[in-house]
Amino acid sequence: MAESPVIDPQAIANLRALNPDDNDEFLREIAGIFLEDTPIRIAELDQSLLAGDLTKFTRAAHSIKGSSSNLGASALRSVAEKLEFQARTQGLTEVQTLVAQLKAEFGRAQQALSGLIAR
Repeated sequence: MAESPVIDPQAIANLRALNPDDNDEFLREIAGIFLEDTPIRIAELDQSLLAGDLTKFTRAAHSIKGSSSNLGASALRSVAEKLEFQARTQGLTEVQTLVAQLKAEFGRAQQALSGLIAR
């Protein structure tokens, strides 16, 4: 079975279709916001985990879930969704592995998106 792409081509096509004649400016803007904002949300995950702030932690996970979904970063969205669910249902005691997975998936998404918008 072939591995799914890090960034769903259909999501990128959908974003491009919103402004078809802008030479990918809209796509670059959305991807740029994602690439700037997600590290901030990841830092919030780390900080709120250390502080035991469940509300801030779940909000950051939820934000990453939504923004990654918009850009078609399916694996990142999936990990963020699991992280948000686990934190809401079981607290913050066993989330470190998922946080590490989320960071790895963001790295993959960051690399794929950077290559896409550099064209």
